[in-house]
This record gives sequence, C-alpha cells and structure tokens, in this order.
Amino acid sequence: MRNNLTTLDIFVFLFYLVGVSGYGYYVYKSKQKAEQSTKDYFLAEGSLTWWAIGASMIASNISAEQFIGMSGSGFNVGVAVAAYEWVAAIVLIIVAVFFMPIYLKEKIFTMPQFLEQRYNTTLSLIMSVFWLFLYVLVNLTSILYLGALAISNLIGGGSFHLIMVALAVFALLISLGGMKVVGYTDVIQVVVLVVGGLMTTYIALDVVSTKFGLGGGAISGFKALMTNADDHFKMIFPKPGPNTPQEDINKYIALPGIAMYFAGQWIVNLNYWGCNQYITQRALGADLHTARTGILFAGMLKLMMPVIVMLPGIAAYVLYKNGELQQEMASTGAFNSDNAYSAVLTFLPNGLKGLSMAALTAAIVASLAGKVNSISTIFTLDIYKRYINKDATEKKQVWVGRLTILIAVILGVALTWEDLLGIGGEGGFQFIQKYTGFISPGILAIFLLGMFWKRTTATAGVVGILAGFVLSVFFNNYAVGVLGTETILYTAFPNGHGGYEIPFLICMGLSFAFTVLLMVLISLAGPVINPRAINLEPGMFKVSGQTLALIVITLLLITALYVKFW
Repeated sequence: MRNNLTTLDIFVFLFYLVGVSGYGYYVYKSKQKAEQSTKDYFLAEGSLTWWAIGASMIASNISAEQFIGMSGSGFNVGVAVAAYEWVAAIVLIIVAVFFMPIYLKEKIFTMPQFLEQRYNTTLSLIMSVFWLFLYVLVNLTSILYLGALAISNLIGGGSFHLIMVALAVFALLISLGGMKVVGYTDVIQVVVLVVGGLMTTYIALDVVSTKFGLGGGAISGFKALMTNADDHFKMIFPKPGPNTPQEDINKYIALPGIAMYFAGQWIVNLNYWGCNQYITQRALGADLHTARTGILFAGMLKLMMPVIVMLPGIAAYVLYKNGELQQEMASTGAFNSDNAYSAVLTFLPNGLKGLSMAALTAAIVASLAGKVNSISTIFTLDIYKRYINKDATEKKQVWVGRLTILIAVILGVALTWEDLLGIGGEGGFQFIQKYTGFISPGILAIFLLGMFWKRTTATAGVVGILAGFVLSVFFNNYAVGVLGTETILYTAFPNGHGGYEIPFLICMGLSFAFTVLLMVLISLAGPVINPRAINLEPGMFKVSGQTLALIVITLLLITALYVKFW
C-alpha cells in the first residue's frame, strides 16, 4: 500500500512514543517504594483510579485484531458485528454488579486462586497451565503478528521483523514497571487510540461525502453510507432459506441473527470480561465502588468502539463499491476485507497518518503489556509461589514476575518470527476465536455455578472444564456428520466449501448448556451445601445511586442503538 509517512507524521508518532515512555517512567519513579510488594506490583495496590481502571481495560481489549478484524467485518457484514461491543457493555454491568463483589470478598489476586478457593488445587493448576499456554501461544503471538503486519502496511512496507521487535521492546519496558505503570500509561494509550481513531473515522466519512458530491463533512458522509450500503446497517440477519445467496448465508454463519443473543454472544463476553485474568486484574486491587465505576466507564467506552473500528470498514466498502479503491487496493481483482482499515488510512492528510499509527501502536502495545503482566501474575503467584518456592519473599516474587515477562516476550517473538503457529494462514482474528472459543463454555460454566450455586462440587468443576472443550469440538467439527444438518438443537448451513456448518456462536451455546446440565447432575450427588461454597451475604450486590445512574445511562444508549439499527 502506498502510504509512506512524511516528516510531520514521524514527528507526531515520535511525540507519542516519548510522551508515553516519559509518563510511564514518571509513574514508576513517583510511586516507587523501597521494596515493592506482590500486591503493589501485580495489582497496583489499589492505587488505580476508576478512570485508570476503565481506560486500562479498554486499552488492553482493543488491539490490532479489532482494527483489522472488526474493520474487515464492517466491510463484509456491517453494523451487525457491533453486537460484540454493545453486548459487552451490558456484560460489563453484570460483571460490575455481580462478579466483582465476589472476587473482592474472596480477596483474590488471580483467577486460578479463585478456582482453588472455590473448588480445589487440581482445577486451579489445570487452568493456570491452560491460561499460560493460551496467553503466550495464542494471544501474545497473534497480537505481535497482526500488530507488526498492520504497521508495516500502514507505513508502506518496512521490516516486519524489526517492527515486531520494536513493539515487543516497547511493551516490555512498560510492563516491567508493574501494574501501576501499565494502568496509568494505558490512560494515555486510550486517549491516543480514541482521538486517532475518531479522526480516521471523520476523514473516512468526509471522503465519502466528497466523493458523492455532498460537500464534505462527517454527517453527510454517514448519511451517504446509510443510503449506499443500507444492507450494512442491520443488526439482525434473517435465517437463510433454500434460495438465500451464499454471501448472505456466510453472514448468518458468522452472526446468526437473533439466535446468537440466546447463545454464544453472552458466553464469549461473560468469559472474556468476567473470568479473564487479563481483564479483571485491573480491578482486583481496588475497593468495590472504584472497581464498579471503572468497569462501567469501560462499558460506556465500548459503546463508541464500533465508530472507531467498524465504521471505517463500511466506508471502505462504499468507496470500493463505487470504484474508488480498485486501483489502490485491488489490483489483483479481489479486495481483501482485512485491508479495509489500511485502505481508509490512504486518504489521511500529513500528520494524521502519524496520529493514526500512534493510535494503532497504542492499541497494540497496551494489549501486549496487559497480556504479559497477566502471564507474569499467574505464573508467579499460582505456579512459582505455590509449587516451586513456597517460601519466596515479596522481593523475590516481584523479580520472578519481571523475569517471566521477559521470557514471555522473547518466546512470543520467537514463535511469531517465521509464523510457526500459522497465524497468517488462518487470519489473526479467526486464530484467536478458534482457540479461545473451544474452552469458553467450560470456563464460564465453572465460574457461574461456582459463584452462584452452593451445591457445585470440585468433581463437577473438573468434569465441566473437560466436557466444555469436548462438546465444543463435537458441535463444531462432528455434529453435522453424526446428527445431520437439521435437528431440534440446530440448523447447519452450506459454507460454500462443499460442506455444512453450524454457526460458531450457536455451537458455544449448545456446549455451555450441556456442560451446565452435566455439572448440575454430578453436583446433585454431593452435599446440599459444598464446604467451599461462597457465602453470598445480604446486600452484597446493592449498588450506589451513582452506579445505578451509570447503569441506566448505558442501557438507554444501547436500547437507542438497537432501536435505530434493528
């Protein structure tokens, strides 16, 4: 892509780098103690404010796979993909009101620690090892790969490997300072991400308006999108019939209409936002009111994310459909939707390209730093301290945490260097969904039943995590061959490659339902109240007036969005 940076772009980008690095060093020095405790290093010792918690959650969530993957989905299917973001805002309300009081009451640092206190050490160890492998082999590698690829495309070439190493080193420097540095620098990262992203969206809409002779401006550009791509502004896809074109079937397989709101959408989001060390770690060190406010703030930020990462994809679709991107992006005769965001960036004026690269880098680095910090926390507290050196001092644990970060980053770069895991072949977004989606139903089942049903046993927990995986594999890969294409449980659709496929989100719903059923049946053979059950105290989930106001505002905004685009 011909999108080389000018001197002004480079200056803007370097200003971002120096600003984040300088602020990170300031936070590290100003909040440094003679000897950091584990709570201080891994959880920031409750020093993160509500806005730092919320911003850090979003900064860690939005990365290259969103900029590339969601923009590509915007190009292909339109606003329906925003369901991932808007359902997440509702899920964050659930996490803030119901999950956080339990986590803070149990005084946990990590998700495996919660599983040990509620179930047993066996389940905790299984999940500790699993999460470490998942974070290093799937998340860390895919973020590095997609991030380096995206920036390489943005600057019109350049060394993929050099960019990857630079991203890794930048994230490494930030994360070595601990959760305080990660959390507070994430505030800057989010500001850069939002400002740069909104400017990119504005320019994209302005270009669309100008190309259609509407005089320019974001509002007229948005109206042009709705007029020229009205099929891209529907949240719910109808269930395919016998004569439905394959293109529309593919959209339904990816986002199965109203059915996904009774199945996988909730499982994906509840697992990610409520049972994920990578995300919840930001709030675990705070008091309940601060944690809740920060999580709800993150939920409100999620509402605007589709504007930043999805709308440019729709703009690219309209421009491409009207012949504006053929020469620039489709010389081969086929447009790759993953290039939608990069295509829009070609229209940016000097200076704003640098800001957009800063926004993309901010998203990548924040995600990398948050991920390696979580890897460090789980390994140090749940494996090293528990099984390798039970008598390790606070200082020793902090240094082990830092060494773990270094090793994780080196391993991530090594695995990504020649794309040993095949991320490029599968596509980064699909790569992440494939390997996290198989385990999400089981994880969510053991957390929900463990928190809210006192009868759930440790045996049920171990069986549940294994059954969730096996059932996910069955419904995704074997159910059609064994049970057929049409059953009382599901409908399989032609995938355009000679086979039939059950929508992935429906598979997740079925896996979750059967896993819960199996866990309930096993637990009924145990005591009426499990000795490790969590005591849910009266008033535990009561919220303050301020919290209630934030919840109501969020729900009203989501309602308005769905009414508009249903």
